[in-house]
Amino acid sequence: MTDDEPGGSPAEGPRGAATGPRGGTGTRRARRAAERSEGGEPEEGRAPGARRRAGAEDSADPQTRARDICLRLLTGAAKSRKQLADALRKREIPEDVADEVLTRLEEVGLIDDAAFAAAWVESRHAVRGLSRRALTQELRTKGVAADLVEQAVAQVDHDDETEAARALVDRKLRATRGLDAQVRTRRLVGMLARRGYSEGLAFRVVRGALESEEQDAT
Repeated sequence: MTDDEPGGSPAEGPRGAATGPRGGTGTRRARRAAERSEGGEPEEGRAPGARRRAGAEDSADPQTRARDICLRLLTGAAKSRKQLADALRKREIPEDVADEVLTRLEEVGLIDDAAFAAAWVESRHAVRGLSRRALTQELRTKGVAADLVEQAVAQVDHDDETEAARALVDRKLRATRGLDAQVRTRRLVGMLARRGYSEGLAFRVVRGALESEEQDAT
């Protein structure tokens, strides 16, 4: 039998070409099974973007990895320096490398704790009606320096707090109608307390709202 005849060896003739794909499929299945047994996700199962990011991050030097991690996090929303430092620590970036990268990002204005704190106060007070005390606590947990916290929270004065507390009570007042007066007062004061308002201010605002409601009804 010649080399040109259909009955040639699997490696050389048409029969060999037919068996090639079956052998390739078996090899891919075996590779995926081995990857799963090792606790990893098969490369073919990952999104192309995820594979590229994972590969680039694993192969990059610590400084490049740290910068890429920070830029990715900052793309979603502003972050304090401490939030980024915590993220780098979780990714096992050496502390000296992390500090160098964070300082550089501060120098170019990508990290600005003062601006972050000011924007946080403006947003959380306007949207959720949080008091100065609650805002201060939130910024401290994000690692913002005390002087920057004080500067940011100063945007909200006593009148702003009172107005925000009244707006919160007005929104909840209708839902408590029909309840005993003491129950209504307790619920409304508790709602303000959870947003950081002092007991004195909360009671004063709630009493005023209930009195106004009673006068409107007569």
